[in-house]
Amino acid sequence: MISLSTPVEEIPKIGVAYAKRLKKFGIKTVQDLLFYFPARYDDFSEIISISQARNKLGEVACVQGEIIEIETSKSIYGRMAITKAVVQDRTAQINVIWFNQPYLEKSLRENDFICLAGKISLGKEGLFFNGPAYERINEIGENEELTHTGRIVPVYSETKGITSRWLRYVIKPLLYRFADQIQETLPKEIIKKYKFLPIQEAVWQLHFPDSFEHADAAKARFSFEELFLIQLNVLKEKIKLMQKKSAACPMDTDLMKNFTDSLPFKLTDSQKKCAFAILKDLEKTVPMSRLLEGDVGSGKTVVATMAALNVIKNGHQVAFMAPTEILAKQHFKTISELLKNFGVKIGLLTGKNARIFKDNETAEISKKSFLGDLENEQLNIAIGTHSLIQKGVEFKDLALVILDEQHRFGVEQRDHLIKNKKLVPHLLSMTATPIPRTLALTAYGDLDLSLINEMPKDRKKIKTIIVEPNQRKEAYAFIEKEVKDGKGVFVIFPKIDSQATKLKEAIEKHGPVSGSFIPQNYNVLSLSQLAVNEVKALKEEYERLSKEVFPDLRITMLHGKMKAPEKERIMLDFKKGEIDILLSTSVVEVGVDVPRATIMMIEGAERFGLSQLHQFRGRVGRSDMQSYCFLFTTDPSMLNRKRLKALVESNNGFELAEKDLEIRGPGSLYGTQQWGIPDMAMQGLTNIFLVEKTRAAAKEILEKDPELKNYPELKERLKQFQTRIHFE
Repeated sequence: MISLSTPVEEIPKIGVAYAKRLKKFGIKTVQDLLFYFPARYDDFSEIISISQARNKLGEVACVQGEIIEIETSKSIYGRMAITKAVVQDRTAQINVIWFNQPYLEKSLRENDFICLAGKISLGKEGLFFNGPAYERINEIGENEELTHTGRIVPVYSETKGITSRWLRYVIKPLLYRFADQIQETLPKEIIKKYKFLPIQEAVWQLHFPDSFEHADAAKARFSFEELFLIQLNVLKEKIKLMQKKSAACPMDTDLMKNFTDSLPFKLTDSQKKCAFAILKDLEKTVPMSRLLEGDVGSGKTVVATMAALNVIKNGHQVAFMAPTEILAKQHFKTISELLKNFGVKIGLLTGKNARIFKDNETAEISKKSFLGDLENEQLNIAIGTHSLIQKGVEFKDLALVILDEQHRFGVEQRDHLIKNKKLVPHLLSMTATPIPRTLALTAYGDLDLSLINEMPKDRKKIKTIIVEPNQRKEAYAFIEKEVKDGKGVFVIFPKIDSQATKLKEAIEKHGPVSGSFIPQNYNVLSLSQLAVNEVKALKEEYERLSKEVFPDLRITMLHGKMKAPEKERIMLDFKKGEIDILLSTSVVEVGVDVPRATIMMIEGAERFGLSQLHQFRGRVGRSDMQSYCFLFTTDPSMLNRKRLKALVESNNGFELAEKDLEIRGPGSLYGTQQWGIPDMAMQGLTNIFLVEKTRAAAKEILEKDPELKNYPELKERLKQFQTRIHFE
């Protein structure tokens, strides 16, 4: 007996081969298939006579008629099947041509009635359809049961072997059979309050809408529902956390004043405000869970160090995790300098090496000694990468966990630091990635938010310049002059696009010929696109810059395949001024503080999002010297020009994050596509009103019923949803 939970391989007309392909979309059951919604729609709803098609040249049209001629032949080289047909109604005839669909010879015959939809073109023999959608009908004028033409037609995301036509063919009969069995999950009061379509009707209208208004109403319902489930998930986690206990660490105001007085600079008002909020959180016995946001160079580490010092002086330990060894070592050096007058013992654990700072001296120690000191509370702060969650690393009294770039650590890794503890450590996450408000209220909705939204007073605004191809020489001359004045230069390259590289290799092998010569598994781009999109390889560009452009300057590469000690040595040499220009791909962490670096040169700038470009730009401007960011681009498209212009006009990371979200969407911007967030929720993340509405609704439900005992269908749906999403 087939039901909503039946595996798709057991559905007639699907079988094992198609089931394997469907699993790429996460479709495993009948219900999954019914909840695989269209990406967009084609409007073929207006059926016109063939004579009226003359007025639709270059436009999409839908007609019905009788096939009076049809034949399939081979192309000159025998590589391609070409099916030609002539279709007529009472007003006129029209030619039709399909390429590479030899099965049409068996499925379409003379005297069959057919509905066609596609773009009207003009050829030597008059008007014709080129590869239109088609559908056999019983008679001209029939439109009630049409699936692929003559209506608003759903278009789905596809993969090899799974087309939108096939999905429509499979989904429609399943809707007739099972739509009424889909259980409502939204609480009745929410459906009534917001006048949502019932779930059964909404599923139908999303797949085969009666009108675009009906499709929009169905989308609105499911966008709300999916964001609502995310909000329920994060708020339930927050409630669960609030039931646990943490060590209360009262704020020592004299200590904090002594610390800020010891700094060689004054804290900004924003830093003071964030530090106060964090220190007040630490006084509570419920675990702090706070995200500290701020641009590169805004002073997040100093604020985190204040929190760490206060926890230590309350008799507890602190763990500080960074995403890379380079950054862990930088934090060790920075925090050791900041706390040198406060009698704090600081340890660094990276891979197999360990280091300790106490009594104003740094010394190498064995890993065994490090672990012993940590367990015996001889270390106050342990700084490291994932090494801090290795087996055998035990804190005696861990009360605060600080995570740098927290979205790069998984939930399980965070939990590892706090498992089996009677008292749960407070959590402070830091990120230099400005997060739009909508995303902060959803994906990071279980965290309280603190924003450092101003830079140190002595920092000059970084001048950002778009460099056209004909302006390169002028830019290179300026860069050389800066280097000769003792300044340092970062050069960032995009990752090499593997598809473009494959296409280039294929073209080199076969010559600049038609797409049919390119291997089928390549994403075929036109030669003009390739010319625009081809990315300079790091090593090739290193050769060009060092030999042709800057032969007298000291240039070095930094890339992901290098061992950590080599990376560290290169960064140190760059910081000391022994390297003039440092080339790197975007995947390498170059966040080390290099005050002498005043130029950030970005190749292929159009290939990065605004937030990422803004972060790269923040690597310079770390002193009182004027700094520059050069955006080298070869893409003349208006979209990219608009994005890059926004970067030129604004130095505010939060403004740019909102703009980036609007242009690129949350999937590209924050990798949310990898979290398993459904498309409807992804689209909803751009709508602050919808996000706030779903958050309020989730709070209201959980306040009344934290365990969702009165909402069994919602509870089950949330459980299923939680297996699909994983917030990093």
